Amino acid sequence: MLIAEDLLLLLTDDDSGKLVASADGVDVALGGAMLIELTLLGRVDVAGPGESVRKGRLLVKDAGPTPDPLLDEALALLVGKQGKRPAAVVSALGKGMRRRLYARLTDRGLLRAESGKVLGIFPSRQWPTEDAAHEESVRMLLAHALRVGATDNPRVAALVSLLQALNVVQKVVGSDTVGLSKKEMKANAKQVAEGDWGSEAVRKAIDAMNAAVLASVSAAVAAGASS
Repeated sequence: MLIAEDLLLLLTDDDSGKLVASADGVDVALGGAMLIELTLLGRVDVAGPGESVRKGRLLVKDAGPTPDPLLDEALALLVGKQGKRPAAVVSALGKGMRRRLYARLTDRGLLRAESGKVLGIFPSRQWPTEDAAHEESVRMLLAHALRVGATDNPRVAALVSLLQALNVVQKVVGSDTVGLSKKEMKANAKQVAEGDWGSEAVRKAIDAMNAAVLASVSAAVAAGASS
């Protein structure tokens, strides 16, 4: 399972099949998850001094086939954007990703697709849970990391960072489940996200994703205020 797949499962309400965060923010976070996954695989890095691209810019270290076709496509996109800042690519990586991941998760029997209408007029689609076993195992790993405020599992830490950027940690893993107050939960999530579990490249990828999510949310709020 990709980090992005685990993230989307967590961000989709089990019963209603609807997102628990704004769609625009989720799409950016999914792009961030793809960037982080490729970085953890050693395929992408953030350039240092003397590299072929400017310091702090994206550098593709290995453009060969990955274990997953979606990662292959993401990597090919990054090859074309090599030398860009990480923040400049996460939205492009997330474009159309939610739909494709929902299809894969449905094919695997983890979710089921349901069609409906908003206000009885506009078509809508939801993806309620069909088999919660995998998602619950991921949620248990998250709960443990949040309870102790640390983890040596970079995938778990990445998920905490992504959820924190969307400000939905407590929606996904309730503080009562972890046995902490909301204040303690927030502090521990920050501690996990900022822990020493990833390389500088991973940290840059996460920082870029956080900035892009905040920009996306701010733009949505501004659009709502002007309408």
